[in-house]
Amino acid sequence: MVDSVALFCTAGLIAGALYWFICVLGPAERKGKRASDLSGGSISAEKVRDNYDQYWSFFRRPKEIETAEKVPDFVDTFYNLVTDIYEWGWGQSFHFSPHIPGKSDKDATRIHEEMAVDLINVKPGQKILDAGCGVGGPMRAIAAHSKAQVTGITINEYQVQRAKLHNKKAGLDSLCNVVCGNFLKMPFEENTFDGAYSIEATCHAPKLEEVYSEIFRVMKPGTLFVSYEWVTTEKYRDDDEEHKDVIQGIERGDALPGLRSYKDIAATAMKVGFEVVKEKDLAKPPSKPWWNRLKMGRLAYWRNHVVVVILSAVGVAPKGTVDVHDMLFKTADYLTRGGETGIFSPMHMILCRKPEKASE
Repeated sequence: MVDSVALFCTAGLIAGALYWFICVLGPAERKGKRASDLSGGSISAEKVRDNYDQYWSFFRRPKEIETAEKVPDFVDTFYNLVTDIYEWGWGQSFHFSPHIPGKSDKDATRIHEEMAVDLINVKPGQKILDAGCGVGGPMRAIAAHSKAQVTGITINEYQVQRAKLHNKKAGLDSLCNVVCGNFLKMPFEENTFDGAYSIEATCHAPKLEEVYSEIFRVMKPGTLFVSYEWVTTEKYRDDDEEHKDVIQGIERGDALPGLRSYKDIAATAMKVGFEVVKEKDLAKPPSKPWWNRLKMGRLAYWRNHVVVVILSAVGVAPKGTVDVHDMLFKTADYLTRGGETGIFSPMHMILCRKPEKASE
């Protein structure tokens, strides 16, 4: 009898622990993804591992990619693989922000997003573009803050579905619109938008000039564009093997066809016709370390990995999800090292204006 009671209590404790791991600690946000809902996005469950293997093979040596025209397809694959994990483990805003003492990570993220729209001086009701909107975390914060009409574009159809769902839940679907498309060839007419922003998204473009040219094309003359860019900083040394290892680790784990130098950003903007209004690395002091959240979240990563392994083993999560989560865990370490050494910044800000009259 005693043995039966002990067995029953042990089973109850295990079941309670699993519920706590998956249902209580699992969601990144109260209204976000749950671990039990992890999927491969638009990829069928049985093909997740094969798609992961193809992705990993393609981005094995990011700077040596020969078929740049295939990059958008593999970026699409990447976001099918990682979107649910990002939402579950990070939140609905797939980017970093400086740590703000006394503020939660969620508040710090929102402040970073609101700063972007404040910089481009839009008025309520004006139309602005979010180039590379993901599942729309920044879009919703920006729409709520500015009351502007925000149109986001993402190459990933699954993210479009998630963004529309979140927009409706937040009561912001009247201000937020999402379309599926490639920001290298956008389905918008010239001179459509009263402003534009991109938050840590244009790094996926094989050539920055191509995406900046498209953004320039769809903006009205005299309007502003701001971008938070992923770059190597002035501290990066190409002859330092540790530096190269860190940067390549970031590129491989984030679907980047080669990180750009901070020196290339303004030059590219001017080449396509923009006037550079301001340029600043928002990661530099007095800003607090953006990578603190990654370091403080290591226990959560391990906890989440255990959850993913269990769910994959019992068939709830697709096979291959463990590989994807492991890749992201290792990439978080490379990102942290990039931040600590100062050789990498995910928030090199550039503010540009499209001239009132294009040069002849």
